[in-house]
Amino acid sequence: MTNVFFPNEQVKTDDLYFVCYMVERIARQLKQPNKYVVNMLGHDELAKKMSLADVFHSMNPVQVEAEWIEEYHLQPGNYDVTKVDEELCPRIPTATQMGKVYKRLILSTLESGEDYAYAMIRVYNNPICEVIDNYNCSAYYEPSPYITRSYYAGGF
Repeated sequence: MTNVFFPNEQVKTDDLYFVCYMVERIARQLKQPNKYVVNMLGHDELAKKMSLADVFHSMNPVQVEAEWIEEYHLQPGNYDVTKVDEELCPRIPTATQMGKVYKRLILSTLESGEDYAYAMIRVYNNPICEVIDNYNCSAYYEPSPYITRSYYAGGF
């Protein structure tokens, strides 16, 4: 994917990861599904965020969260992925871990000619994300190839 601001540069997979990580952080803070954050930003803004990811890396993530929430007028909800049965999920995966899960799924399902921003919207709006984000089941820590096959199969 070409950097929006510097057309001679490419957005790196680490930039995609950073935006997935921030989507996870913001969604958790607001108690919203990840797709809410992705859809509120939309393609063009996701592309801009990825293009500036190395700048955002140097900032405090709490500050980045606050700025994105304010900039896109993101509202709180009642979807709390961290509310789990402790017997089934004694340790909730971190936003960092989930950012990596989604980065790998996006990269492994990237369609020919599709940029990372469109791929993010496609993946985060797929019903399989409801299963991945249910930490009471094992989907989020399954091996990446299994998650990819499940994505194409339409479920686990």
